[in-house]
Amino acid sequence: MYRWEITKAALAQRVFAIIRSDSYDQATAAADTLLSAGLTTVELSLTTPFALEAITTLVREVGDEAVIGAGTVLDAASAWMAVDAGARFLVSPSLDPEVIRTGHRYGLPVFPGVATPTEMVRALELGADALKLFPASAHSPRWVKDVRAALPQAALLPTGGVTVADAPDWIAAGAVACGMGSALSEGDRDVVAKRAAELLARLQDVAPAEAP
Repeated sequence: MYRWEITKAALAQRVFAIIRSDSYDQATAAADTLLSAGLTTVELSLTTPFALEAITTLVREVGDEAVIGAGTVLDAASAWMAVDAGARFLVSPSLDPEVIRTGHRYGLPVFPGVATPTEMVRALELGADALKLFPASAHSPRWVKDVRAALPQAALLPTGGVTVADAPDWIAAGAVACGMGSALSEGDRDVVAKRAAELLARLQDVAPAEAP
């Protein structure tokens, strides 16, 4: 798949699950729960012990049924290791040109972290495929709407503090997808399945935001 195809698939549901766990077993179990609940995009943070091995396992198990990516990719070295592990996309909390270059060199989309319009423009100049607005808790859906008035070409992914209740508001304001961690994954399989189903239905019903 080309980068744009992976990007489209990864953001198709307007939400992607973020897993940051204390162990390989917890990470793969959480991923299995989320994928079984209907989520099709999972980002596994490299802060998780044996995260690379978990990515390899998940990619092998899900095949083309889901898109598995690596998160908290901070430099070229970790970007390459994520590529080698089989990750389909890279996400970073910061804006590092080498992470973008490494991902693109091997055909992977990269979603770097940004927090200001200046960083957004710089990320776009570097060829970022979408922009992780981090932390989203420092901003608001209204802020996204205002920024899009000047930068309608910025594909924003609010992450960090997004809840099931306000995720539709971010999408309505112009975000293309939301990244969600514990707000989505806490609880047993039945709780997660119900929460995910309700969220996916609500996001599907949100009208695409028109460019200001």
